[in-house]
Amino acid sequence: MNMEFNKNEDVMKLSLSQLRQRFDQVALGGGKKAIEKQREKNKLTARERIEYLRDQDKPFTEIGAFAGWEMYADQGGCPSGGTVAGLGYISGRQCVIVANDQTVKAGAWFPITGKKNLRMQEIAMENNLPVVYLVDSAGVFLPMQDEIFPDKEHFGRIFRNNARMSAMGIPQIAAVMGSCVAGGAYLPIMSDETLMVEGNGSIFLAGPYLVKAAIGEEVDSETLGGAVTHTAISGIADYKFDTEQECLDQVKKIIGKLGHHSQAAGFDRIAPAEPKKPATELYGIIPSDATRPYDMLDVIERLVDDSEFEQFKQDYGKTILCGYARIDGWAVGIVANQRKMVKSKKGEMQMGGVIYNDSSDKAARFIMNCNQKKIPLVFLQDVTGFMVGSRSEQAGIIKDGAKMVNAVANSVVPKITIVVGNSYGAGNYAMCGKAYDPRFIYAWPGAKIAVMGGDQAAKTLLQIQVAGMKAKGKEVSAEEEQQLLNAIKGRYDQQTTPYYAAARLWVDGIIDPLQTRRVISEGLTAANHQPYMPPFNTGVIQV
Repeated sequence: MNMEFNKNEDVMKLSLSQLRQRFDQVALGGGKKAIEKQREKNKLTARERIEYLRDQDKPFTEIGAFAGWEMYADQGGCPSGGTVAGLGYISGRQCVIVANDQTVKAGAWFPITGKKNLRMQEIAMENNLPVVYLVDSAGVFLPMQDEIFPDKEHFGRIFRNNARMSAMGIPQIAAVMGSCVAGGAYLPIMSDETLMVEGNGSIFLAGPYLVKAAIGEEVDSETLGGAVTHTAISGIADYKFDTEQECLDQVKKIIGKLGHHSQAAGFDRIAPAEPKKPATELYGIIPSDATRPYDMLDVIERLVDDSEFEQFKQDYGKTILCGYARIDGWAVGIVANQRKMVKSKKGEMQMGGVIYNDSSDKAARFIMNCNQKKIPLVFLQDVTGFMVGSRSEQAGIIKDGAKMVNAVANSVVPKITIVVGNSYGAGNYAMCGKAYDPRFIYAWPGAKIAVMGGDQAAKTLLQIQVAGMKAKGKEVSAEEEQQLLNAIKGRYDQQTTPYYAAARLWVDGIIDPLQTRRVISEGLTAANHQPYMPPFNTGVIQV
């Protein structure tokens, strides 16, 4: 290996070390003192509950670990969006698991909490997976109620989804291990079965203080909405238990007895095979400098079974690689941005990471082929956008780009997106960014998501700002321009990081490149549970 490879590897390992440190930070939730308070009440943390509940011999794929990262500083932060969630196995069945983290503001719902919970319900509905809710929440975070309560994608949508999932035949189990207050009280009751832990679990529309204020009645929490009240008097809950462990054991039994689907999606899978080329070499292949070229084929061959990749239209539209492969045994179609400079048969030199007329035309056709063949799609993004300039415009780049976007938007097979490096502008859309409904979307530590690269954006913003200052009669020196440029670029670069994206759930998580095969395989396992697939239609396509 050369010096460049070693440098890339060192930078990637430093990024992964930072990723682990930051994960350890958010995994503490509200902090060690808050965790100790849980202990004093004989309560497990959200992560401990999931660990006890899930099958240890199968993977747990966390979703949204960095939700809320560096957001809500004035409110003390909201690590992981106050909720721990992901795909896990219970009694051998793949499930969506959602656990309120009581150590974070008593499990109160911030705006990002609502977005994360809705994302988990979306995953359950798209993939026909059972849901287990581990409830321990004080309800809406009142200082921000206007950002979480009334709108279509706010708190109330959760209960609408409860009802829709029930109608779809998706099992929902709620284990109430702490407070379940106000509107949140509907979640367990709209689930199929409700379990409660005596002494800690409570469900009520209004707590003791509000009841006192509203009607003058004095009543304690247990009498108002404890486990005995709801299992023996109101009939709202179905089971009560002395300990959390007993409660979770019952959840395992319930999930273990669920009936099996007579149908699956039917995506093809054979015995898995490891890549012949070492996956660890991914660390050195991806440049530490995002502007430097590399061969995306080297990445693909370290992700796919036996390192076998059957290219589609190999000699045409070379800035996008399309082809068939297997990942952990699953048959997939791969659409990936080629990052090295290539030369077309017409003699045109084409820049890596840029989508040209021929590459967008090829990708659109390949995506349609995969839909025809019922083959899931994997997008590997490292894209700086579509080609610009008079030559491309006159050749109809917008028309050809629209063709690709149309194919991606109307694709009905599952799509899984990995943001390997850059994800800029309309390239993000064409390569199945968040707005195009990938079943799952993950980012590598070096990913950058923005309208355009930091240098171009900062210079554009600088020109606008300086022009405005000069219009007001202010002279701007070269030194002042440089200071402004540095400040603008610093702000912009911060907004392009994978942590900024993960905080807002533009991606489901930031992963070690070595986890890529696993998260894709788990995503396809989930997708295979959904037998319904609408017909594939593209609508009107420009020719």
